[in-house]
Amino acid sequence: MVSIKTVAVLGGTGNLGPAIVHELLAAGFSVTGVTREGSTNSTPKYPDSVPVRAVDYGSFEALRAAFQNQDAVVSVVGTLGVPAQRTAVDAAVAAGVKRFIPSEFGINTRKVRGTSIGKILTGKIAVVDYLEEKARENQAFTWTGLSTGLFFDWGLDRTGLGIINLRDKKATVIDSGNEKFQASTLSHIGRAVAGILRHPDETANRYLATASFNLSANELVALVEELTGSKLAVSRVAAADLVKAGEEKLAAGDFRAFVDFLGAHNSADGAGNALSEEESANGILGLPYEDLRAEVESFLRRQGAL
Repeated sequence: MVSIKTVAVLGGTGNLGPAIVHELLAAGFSVTGVTREGSTNSTPKYPDSVPVRAVDYGSFEALRAAFQNQDAVVSVVGTLGVPAQRTAVDAAVAAGVKRFIPSEFGINTRKVRGTSIGKILTGKIAVVDYLEEKARENQAFTWTGLSTGLFFDWGLDRTGLGIINLRDKKATVIDSGNEKFQASTLSHIGRAVAGILRHPDETANRYLATASFNLSANELVALVEELTGSKLAVSRVAAADLVKAGEEKLAAGDFRAFVDFLGAHNSADGAGNALSEEESANGILGLPYEDLRAEVESFLRRQGAL
């Protein structure tokens, strides 16, 4: 039976990393931060109680030294750091790490190979393929992938999830707006990572999916209108038009195409990318679903709309 007590978090000072570090500490894990040498990302920082090692992400030897005596590595590197994870995987294997959680989160990359959005996610897809290969070669080394859907609270605060525009009292809905999609709060994602490491045997060499809840654009619009007592002017966009626009951007080397593809992936009528009960790992990870209404109300209070 595998026991995981020490965890190195790679790139934990971005948007998601602090929530993961917080929940790992709350669950009783000993955490070490591993940052990129020369990084200018100074906020948010690791807690004062967490030792931090600054290393060259491209150096196998530097990463192996950073991963010594670590039972697990959790990678939260951003888009530019995804290719470097291959070196990190090799270093983790050499250091005797038992579990590697790659920087997946977001959408389920196991399902998008060969699709429009999959063209942008080839780096992440390749990392999980490589983890599968390394786990077959070395039975002492395991991995877990985690899909969480949209970062709900983070996305609402910054872009209204591309749906809600509180300032102008507008909303944008893709196709009918009835298609449900997968979403998780940052704290839920942190608890999911901790849950994986608390249940290492059940989660070994698996790609898991979790969510705080499934919701549709229409549900979100209706909740915002109900809670604020104010109607939103709703405009509609065809998912097919988003895919076309994304393909044109991608052909021109504009990776902002991801936003167009993501909208269609989540909300196109018939997309089918909500988290089903059959694939949900919430039970394995000991995570209850969260209260959508309460989370939307919290968002509106943060924005001064209540």
